[in-house]
Amino acid sequence: MNTEDRHFEQQQTQATALRALDAAANRASEGLRVAEDYTRFVLDDWYLTGNLKQLRHDLQQIVSQIPQTELHACRQTTTDVGTEIKTTTEYQRADWDDLVSANLKRAEQALRTLEEFSKIIGTYQPASFESLRYRVYTLHKLLTTTQQSQSRLKDAKLYVLLDGRDSGESFHALATELIEAQVDVIQLRDKKLSDKQLLSHAKLLRKLTSNTSTLFIMNDRPDIAALSDADGVHLGQDELSVKEARAIIGPKKLIGISTHSLEQVKQAITDGANYLGTGPTFASQTKNFKEFPGLKFIEQANQLSTLPMFAIGGINLENLPQVLKTGASRIAVSHAVIEAKQPKLAVQELKNKLANIERD
Repeated sequence: MNTEDRHFEQQQTQATALRALDAAANRASEGLRVAEDYTRFVLDDWYLTGNLKQLRHDLQQIVSQIPQTELHACRQTTTDVGTEIKTTTEYQRADWDDLVSANLKRAEQALRTLEEFSKIIGTYQPASFESLRYRVYTLHKLLTTTQQSQSRLKDAKLYVLLDGRDSGESFHALATELIEAQVDVIQLRDKKLSDKQLLSHAKLLRKLTSNTSTLFIMNDRPDIAALSDADGVHLGQDELSVKEARAIIGPKKLIGISTHSLEQVKQAITDGANYLGTGPTFASQTKNFKEFPGLKFIEQANQLSTLPMFAIGGINLENLPQVLKTGASRIAVSHAVIEAKQPKLAVQELKNKLANIERD
């Protein structure tokens, strides 16, 4: 091949690659925009919307390094065979989940094309496109987790932390009373019981909550949660990570995280938590804290994300209106219910206030 032919072939290769890069950049940006509009207008989720917007901005920054005049010069929309090829489902979306998934997959695939075709040209940072693709994978997971968690915890407003009580009989009696009162979630939390006792209590609570509307969550111990077939596990900041807990309890169980700052909220969302405990709101008889993030934190956390969040820490019937004014619609309590003279009545009073907020 002579020099002239070689030059012609190189020019043709570059033009073809630029054409593919142009189309893929448009597809990726369009897919991200649809997902962003979903998190903005449907979920009303500030955190996810912000992340998707930043992704789209970063994509444009990388693509802008390619001379736009060259991209446009190689664009051939009117003669592109791809514009004429259609699939039977291309103009159908079953629901919001289908819409979001289709567009994020579109962005992921387009970013792969950007990465590979930029290698042909030898410039324009293929590694940057690869990095963006991994970020889209992560956001796809977070968005799916938020959607699924909202669905599974849609009606969960009142979450009660229950200890092992002073005997197996009293534990059985109180757990039964709470379930009959239709507490939405019961967490078994007791640091004094032996592992054998804790597992026995967990299995009993699983038996009692089976075939009811009450979810059973195990505190701190994904191993006990797995052995008792709990609906999930709740982790503190010093316990196992979401990744480690997920390896033990599997993909279908709920994982909650206690959070005390906005940075911890963001990290828990990124790690893949299904719900958050946010607090402590007030002084509590269950745990001792040197500092209380308080009502302001509850308000900021609920504005940040639509992942289900339960305000926790010293909440009772008297101070509940203050909590609800922050925008919180879910609470976790312990002493206000389990130490009440009439636990079932205490549950109903709290649930009535939560229900009134929804009607308002």
